[in-house]
Amino acid sequence: MSYSDPQSIKVGSNTAVSLPRVSTGTNTSTYKSGDGSIEIVPAHAIGARRIRRSDRLNFSKIAPDPFTGVNTSFGMTVNVVVDIPKTGFTQAEQIAVVKAQLARFTDETITKLLGGEN
Repeated sequence: MSYSDPQSIKVGSNTAVSLPRVSTGTNTSTYKSGDGSIEIVPAHAIGARRIRRSDRLNFSKIAPDPFTGVNTSFGMTVNVVVDIPKTGFTQAEQIAVVKAQLARFTDETITKLLGGEN
C-alpha cells in the first residue's frame, strides 16, 4: 500500500503544493513538486529484529548567498523516523506513541530545537 497520489503540502502561509508520485522502489516512493523544490520520500528499512520507517521532507529555495550576493540554491530536510521492534507493540500503541511525540512540536518547542536548546 502506498500514500495517496498526489500528496499535498502547505509550507508556512503559502498555498498548498501538489506533489505527484515520480518514482517507486522497493519500500520507498518519491513525491515531488513540479519545480522540484519540494520532495517527500517515505521509506522503510526492514531488518532481522527491527523496522525503521521514515518520512523525509526535502525543501529547497533560491536565495542570495550572504557572502557573494549571487543567487544560490539552499536546501533543508526534515525527517520523521520511527524505529520499532518487529514484535511487542500493537499498531494502535505505535500510533499513540508517534502522535504523542508529534504533538509536542508546538511553535515554542520547534523554536527551541532550531535555536540549539536541549
